[in-house]
Amino acid sequence: MGFEPTNELTPVSGFQGRRIRPLCHPSGASKFAAALRAPVACAPVAASNGELIEGFYAAFARHDGNAMAACYHPDARFSDPVFQDLSGAEPGSMWRMLTARSGDLKITLVEHEADEERGTAHWLADYTFTPTGRKVHNDVRAEFRFAEGLIAEHHDSFSFYAWARQALGPAGIALGWTPILRGKVQRQARSQLDEFLASDAS
Repeated sequence: MGFEPTNELTPVSGFQGRRIRPLCHPSGASKFAAALRAPVACAPVAASNGELIEGFYAAFARHDGNAMAACYHPDARFSDPVFQDLSGAEPGSMWRMLTARSGDLKITLVEHEADEERGTAHWLADYTFTPTGRKVHNDVRAEFRFAEGLIAEHHDSFSFYAWARQALGPAGIALGWTPILRGKVQRQARSQLDEFLASDAS
C-alpha cells in the first residue's frame, strides 16, 4: 500500500482504552518495546498481549519490519482489504516489504485493548502514495488473536473506497467502489509480495 514511515509514533488522548506513550523514546519505552529497537532474529517475550501490541506499533513507527515480523506466530494469518489471506511467514514478510519502501509515513496508535486471547487496535497512517504522489490518510481498525505470546491472527479493516479516492485520484473516485479496481489492486499487491518472497529466498 506504499507505506513509508518515519520514526514517530504519536499518542492521542480523549479516547477510551489505553493511551499510548511514545514508545520509541528510551525514557518512556517498555522493556518489550526497547527490545524491539535492535534487529530481531526471534520474537522477544512480551509481559502481556497489550505490551505486544505496543511493541508491534512502535516497530511500525520506526519502519522496523523485522521487529514487526517477530511479533507473529509461525502459523499466523493476516488479511486486510488489499493483502488477502496471508499465512505463515507471509504477514511478517509483507511488513518487511512495506517498511523497506518507507519514506514519510507517520503512524498514530489511537487506542488498543487486549486480554489473554484477543485484542483490538485503532491506528492511523498518513503518507504519500509513491506511484501517484498523492497524500493518503488511512483510518484502520485491527483485530488480533494471540497464541503463545505472539500474534496468531491479525485482521485490518479500512474503507477501500476512501483509500482509493486519496491514493488514485480520479480513477479511485470513479472506480474505487467497484470490485474491478479492488481486484486489480489486490492482484498487484500479491504479485509484489510474491516477488519480495522470491528475492528474499534467493
